[in-house]
Amino acid sequence: MSISIDSTRLSLTREESTYLGLRSMQGGRTVYTTRIPLAELPVILAIPDPAKADPDNRRVDSNHAKGFGHYLADNPGWVAPALLIRDTGGCRFEPISEDGTVGYLTVPWAIGGIGRLITIDGQHRVLGVHLEKQRISNEIARVDREAVRANEAKKHKLQEEREALIRRLQRLKEEFIGVDIYVEGDGVRGQQMFVDVADNAKGISGAVRARFDTSRIANRTLTDIVAHPLFVGKIDIERDRMTMANRNLMGAKHVADITRAVIGSHGGRANKKVESLTDNEVIESVRGFLDVISTAFTDLAAITEEDVDNYHPSLSKKHRNEPPVPPTLAMQLRESSLLGSVGMLRVLGGVYRNLREEGVEDGDIQEYFKRLDRHMAVPVTEHSIWRTTTAKTNFEPEASAPIMRQQNIAHLTKVITDWYKKAPAAI
Repeated sequence: MSISIDSTRLSLTREESTYLGLRSMQGGRTVYTTRIPLAELPVILAIPDPAKADPDNRRVDSNHAKGFGHYLADNPGWVAPALLIRDTGGCRFEPISEDGTVGYLTVPWAIGGIGRLITIDGQHRVLGVHLEKQRISNEIARVDREAVRANEAKKHKLQEEREALIRRLQRLKEEFIGVDIYVEGDGVRGQQMFVDVADNAKGISGAVRARFDTSRIANRTLTDIVAHPLFVGKIDIERDRMTMANRNLMGAKHVADITRAVIGSHGGRANKKVESLTDNEVIESVRGFLDVISTAFTDLAAITEEDVDNYHPSLSKKHRNEPPVPPTLAMQLRESSLLGSVGMLRVLGGVYRNLREEGVEDGDIQEYFKRLDRHMAVPVTEHSIWRTTTAKTNFEPEASAPIMRQQNIAHLTKVITDWYKKAPAAI
């Protein structure tokens, strides 16, 4: 009897993978560019250990890595930049084009390979993919164990769950991510590459994130909310920090923070219930709050009526031999009132939400806020209601804003909500 064996069916012992790649130059170094399946990231790259820092990189944050894994799982339309990797000498490139730029790129595996690859930028993505693969595999094993003892109805449900998990695992094998591999054998120069990448990366501000991140309802509704007369033309769409020289009322991120306070759960944190609201419901609620405060508080009413031209960015620049442009009312508000603090506006947004949930009408909330108006002056004195009542724990002496820790914002929101029914004598 003869046996025919197809050797191509045997994986044998492997310690490397081969991909189609491009060869180019950058900064005097050879760079290989390729795309690999997500599932193979933890195969060719060392899995970062959150318990200790990599000698060639910073310590990885396990929660951030898990977040990337969840992002992949929950977003079929995911997007991520290419990973930056350093080749210490283990890669091989076999040209197949006449100019030598296209060829077969063979890279060593993280374990067993010779001349391992080192991650410059992307270690959270590597760990995130690994944790997601591990999670799916563990879930499949759990389903298989439960199926052994399940009745027919339960088995059918478990089978559907198993198929869904397998589809998720298959996505990691079928979807690719870019990888740029820099040939650099010098360890000192390799560490400098990490520093250079970190130094030259421009992080995204909260204001920009709020404008473009439509995965959160507070961001998705931003365009409609900033069209309110209190905000229109007075919101900084690029910066988060409102310095005394900034002519705007607040940044786009702050508008999103206020939105979350108006629609959110305890402390203004959004949850699944909140995220299930329709855009129109959110816009209506937040605009209702803005209508109330822009009428109840005299300073905000004045800003609502102020000429938007006063907020034009060009006015922030001081021209030679010309006097500075008078400050906007928003700039003056930050110096004179608690209402110039986004933290205080978040608190008032939470109070508005609480009272609305208790059935209080907008008109009654507006009258209540009017009674608070004269207590908004800063700095907060020792004789003010903010330092002589249970609100005291949320204000430092001579403060111009409440303490911004989440527990303080939540506590102050509750205090002012309770005052609606039983107010201090001063209001």
